[in-house]
Amino acid sequence: MSIIPPSGSLVRFDNPSLITAQNDKDRKGAGANKQQTFDQQMMEVTGGANSPRITKKQQSLKDLSLEEILDKILPPKITKDPNNSDLLYCQRISSTPATRLDVINLQEQLDMRLQQRQARETGICPVRRELFSQCFDELIRQVAINCAERGLLLLRVRDELQMTLRAYQTLYESSVAFGMRKALMAEQGKSELERKLVQLEEDKRDLERQLKETKSNAEATEKKLNEQRQVEEKKHMEEINFLKKTNQQLKAQLEGLIAPKK
Repeated sequence: MSIIPPSGSLVRFDNPSLITAQNDKDRKGAGANKQQTFDQQMMEVTGGANSPRITKKQQSLKDLSLEEILDKILPPKITKDPNNSDLLYCQRISSTPATRLDVINLQEQLDMRLQQRQARETGICPVRRELFSQCFDELIRQVAINCAERGLLLLRVRDELQMTLRAYQTLYESSVAFGMRKALMAEQGKSELERKLVQLEEDKRDLERQLKETKSNAEATEKKLNEQRQVEEKKHMEEINFLKKTNQQLKAQLEGLIAPKK
């Protein structure tokens, strides 16, 4: 069987194979059972709970067939014929062993698609992650064909890596949401602080105006008090001088009366 890679994938797939076809008589009698039949066929091909291809829960990994291992790497693709919706096609991962030339071509295809899709060399890049995931799946396929146990172990490694990446993605999304909430809270707090700042600036201007008025009143009061004190001091000096002069006159009169007459 010839091998064709699906569009946009580095994993090798077999050519699509026809898995069901209905004639005109069946089409007339199928009616409501058409969708149910399609779902059942999907379950059988992709590995549903009732599929004969799926191993039981108690079956060990060593009992898995190569086809089941490859289906675990990537589930088969089920498509409908665009010209006839009753025709279903299944495309599975290729079970053809890979050669050294295939590995070299895989590397060249990876480098070419990284360049074509302009994947970033560093940092988080969904394009680069998608292409390397496809490359890893193709390598698992190649290894599983030669050694099923090694392929299953690599499959576990892949699933563990994907689970870890999903956990980191969930953690990143939750941290981004937490950061956004904190940013919104900070923005709200900033608006409140700005309003308080405007109010405090107005209060400051009012206090400065009151201080200026108080200083003016204090200076005017002090000037008035100085003038009054100077007037009172002058008046007091005049009274003292008057009293001194009066005292001298009275003293002279008293001495004239007391002095003996000759």
